[in-house]
Amino acid sequence: MLDDLRRAAADLLPDCVALRRRIHALPELGLDLPETQRAVLDALAGVDVEIATGGATSAVVATIHGARPGPTLLLRADMDALPLREATGLPFASTRDGMMHACGHDAHVAMLAMATRLLAARRADLAGTVRCVFQPGEEGHGGARILIEEGLLSREPRVDAAFAIHVDSATPVGMIAGRPGPILAAADVVAIEVRGKGGHASMPHLAVDPVPVACEMVLALQLMITRRIDVFDPAVLTIARIRAGSAGNVIPSSASLMGTLRTVSEETRATMHDGIRRVVAGIAAAHGVEAEAQVIRGYPVTINDDRFAAFAGDTARALVGDAHVHTMPAPVMGAEDFSYVLQQVPGALVFLGAKPMDGESAPLHSDRMRIDESAFATGIALHAAVALRFLEAGGTLQAVA
Repeated sequence: MLDDLRRAAADLLPDCVALRRRIHALPELGLDLPETQRAVLDALAGVDVEIATGGATSAVVATIHGARPGPTLLLRADMDALPLREATGLPFASTRDGMMHACGHDAHVAMLAMATRLLAARRADLAGTVRCVFQPGEEGHGGARILIEEGLLSREPRVDAAFAIHVDSATPVGMIAGRPGPILAAADVVAIEVRGKGGHASMPHLAVDPVPVACEMVLALQLMITRRIDVFDPAVLTIARIRAGSAGNVIPSSASLMGTLRTVSEETRATMHDGIRRVVAGIAAAHGVEAEAQVIRGYPVTINDDRFAAFAGDTARALVGDAHVHTMPAPVMGAEDFSYVLQQVPGALVFLGAKPMDGESAPLHSDRMRIDESAFATGIALHAAVALRFLEAGGTLQAVA
């Protein structure tokens, strides 16, 4: 079966590359992606699948009902681009100023569309259902959560497990990397407002300067992490923006800080939320200013189910060989809204290496990010192999571990 999947995926590679380039040239942001949706629908035209669209987003859900009853596996690809001006110089670069597929979502869509074709052609081998989900709004809009609220996981047949692939421009082509447990971090926004009393820069004793207080808060928050957080359950707090003042000779009345908090467990996440508020309040009181700290919860930790992660790893090794499968020693501190899906059903996300063999290897979210499209054949085959083997095992994790 795996030899057949590898051959079929290789045959689909040209169509996969063409679809990816079509989407790459016309990136769209957020939850409403009409042209990307049209590209998916065109790619699946004539394929024997049940198509659903609509709701609060421009998602596409393609359902493949197998020849025999059985469990339901969800395969997911995110669709949206980033607000970024592309600087790759590719012939199919973005034609829209300020929008770019810099996180590989165009590749995710193309690989899953081809895997949908591949699986639909093997309906007779499916003992159950495969729900292929093309999801908008991953980049900060929580598209997965919206689809879940609309019944993505609960409508019949109910989803039993879920799987996703994310390309990585820094990992060699064809390598598959994953791990059990946390694989991506929670991402929260930190916003701090410090209010003092403005005045003349030459007479600070007649004002209450919020700027040095804000600076002290930044340093104290970093120190808190080193003294209060277990290094084996890490947190990353970055204050990325400081705003205050309007002139070099005026002490401003307020200063604002904004940043991001990344954690890989809910315990450390809660500790950091409390600690940020406590440090800000304490420093504000010491300097006689008022301060407010908001920690706005973003995506939760993406946690791979241990047994499904083992199953996905075993499937990958059978598909590409032991030398091309890597167990990650630690999570990545980026975040993913596939985390909402994995809160509801067991499953896993894995990374697929697509590092360019020539030129610069820019990271994800860079305006220079490029990927090697030859990696897509492995992604197509892996989607299909995970689905076929999971349904063959009856969907019981004990049977596939």
